[in-house]
Order: sequence, then C-alpha cells, then structure tokens
Amino acid sequence: MKQLFITGISTEVGKTVASAIVVEALEADYWKPIQAGDLDNSDSHKIESLISNDKTIIHPNSYALKTPMSPHAAADIDGITIDMDKIIPPKTENHLVIEGAGGLLVPLNDTDTIFDLIQPNYKVIVVSRHYLGSINHTLLTLEKLQEKKVKVGIIFSGYEHPTTEDIILKKSEVTFLGRINEEPKFDKEVIRKYAKQLKPALESF
Repeated sequence: MKQLFITGISTEVGKTVASAIVVEALEADYWKPIQAGDLDNSDSHKIESLISNDKTIIHPNSYALKTPMSPHAAADIDGITIDMDKIIPPKTENHLVIEGAGGLLVPLNDTDTIFDLIQPNYKVIVVSRHYLGSINHTLLTLEKLQEKKVKVGIIFSGYEHPTTEDIILKKSEVTFLGRINEEPKFDKEVIRKYAKQLKPALESF
C-alpha cells in the first residue's frame, strides 16, 4: 500500500485540494498529523466535504493546535511542545495520504521540521503554484527531498505557466503527476473529475 506525503512549496498553494484529489483517486485514507488553527473547519473537515467515496477513513490529528501559525509557535501559545515520538502514523490496510503543514522546513519545535515527518518508505508529492519566486522555492523543495532519496512527484496548481513548469521538470527530473487548474470552486464533482484524470499517474507512482 502506498504512503503518500503531500507537501507544498509554501502556504496557500493548494495542498488540501490536491490531497482531496489524491484521496479520491486512490480511495485512500487521510491523515493530517498537525493542524494549526481553524479547528472547526480543519483540513480534515475539508477533505471529508470534498470526497465522494465511502472507503476513506479520516484519521485524527496527532496535534490539533488552536492558533493559525507555524506549528512551533501555535504549540507554544497552547503551552505545549510538539513531541515527534507522539506523531505516530495510523495503522491501516489502505493507501494513506499524509498532508503536511506549509513547506518542508516549517518548524515543529526547536529541532524538528515538517521534513522530519517524512519516512524513508514514503513517496512525496510536491504541490507547486506559479508566483514570482516559485521556481526557486520549488527547486529548493525538490532538491531537499532528493537528499532523502525518496520518490518525488509534482502536481502544479493554479493558472498554467508552461515556461515555469517546463524548467522545473527539466532541472529536477521528478515525476510529473498532473495539474489542477484554477476553478470557480472546488466541490465533490470537480474533485471527482480531477481524481479520474490523475488516477493513472497516481496508481503507477
């Protein structure tokens, strides 16, 4: 069974929508280890509202922090320290989609970052969105992941920017899994459409 870790090159690049599409395509389970803020409308809630299959189990967060900030700072406000030993992947016989928070080097505590959540057996999907500076952010993210020698794929989100996407793929040589266009809204129907489109690439990844 696949364990797919989904990260982004920054915040607000479309990780949760991409996670919903991957979950739906593979009828996978979903786990967000650390949620910071929006506890009444968390990423887990959003995934639940966007998928249609009845096989997915949404596993509880290891840490649910009250403030929408970097996890280390949100934890400090809550009077706790994030302990990596308490972030234990759920047991499942299904594929598992794991969604990170922000980018790879977002701190969890004084020593650990999101990068440290990625296990050697995980396959990692990077969500990249075009903006001024995104080529640099994307290539740095991919290079950091390649240090870990995990299999890496990329999904582009937002308005298509061919020259940006082409140079990223040429320089990184990671697996292109597909793209998610800008849409008026993302609902179950749109998620199903993209899940069908991306399913062959995800199954072979």
